[in-house]
Amino acid sequence: MAVRIIPCLDVINGRVVKGKRFTDIKDVDDPVKLGKYYSNSGADELVFYDISASVEGRKTALKFVKRVAAEINIPFCVGGGVSSVEDFEYILSSGADKVSVNSAAIKSPGLIREAARLYGNKCLVLAMDVKRNEEGLWSVYIKGGKEKTSLDAVEWAKRCVKLGAGEIVVNSIDEDGMKNGYDIELLKKIRDAVNVPLIASGGAGKYEHFLEAIKYAGVDGVLAASVFHFGEIKIQELKKYLGKKGVEVSF
Repeated sequence: MAVRIIPCLDVINGRVVKGKRFTDIKDVDDPVKLGKYYSNSGADELVFYDISASVEGRKTALKFVKRVAAEINIPFCVGGGVSSVEDFEYILSSGADKVSVNSAAIKSPGLIREAARLYGNKCLVLAMDVKRNEEGLWSVYIKGGKEKTSLDAVEWAKRCVKLGAGEIVVNSIDEDGMKNGYDIELLKKIRDAVNVPLIASGGAGKYEHFLEAIKYAGVDGVLAASVFHFGEIKIQELKKYLGKKGVEVSF
């Protein structure tokens, strides 16, 4: 299957924002306007994260989800503040194709099993915010990367796939917004541990970084934000580059 190119849109108060290592947040654009732009520019899929929902202890802001669904014609995933199967129902019925769950899955792993049973594992995405620890391994973080858990990233990925997660997005907090490249070692560890689609997130800064994640870590999709939002990399140009390097992409 073709590797997916996926812009990530972090949303706060109805606006797309971007930071570095989950701090220094700056305003970018309107999610509908930006989503429509990406839909028309060759993106294969979009991911929207209501990144303050879990921290603020509230549900996903659905108003922008409905607005986006009315304007774009590619699949999109929504996460942030998802804590019950009812949230899955609301988000999917608002027009999203997939639902991403992070913090709530750690508090209640049974949510993954129940949501997969009700809606199918193809629409259930596990999002993992991960940071390297003192032992040289990777710990899972929750609440927008603010709170460390005792969970090992690789073991958590394996457990969630067994529960029913149909896809995993691995976001490196260490590399987030830094543009130094994806954490290839981390991605390879998780790729070797699970057999569901794996999406790389956190660190893309140039064409070669996308290729490295695909070639050396075997990911099924590459997600990025800053380089797309600020026009540093155009999606069609990235696809042409990857195609020339032997990567199957869809135009």
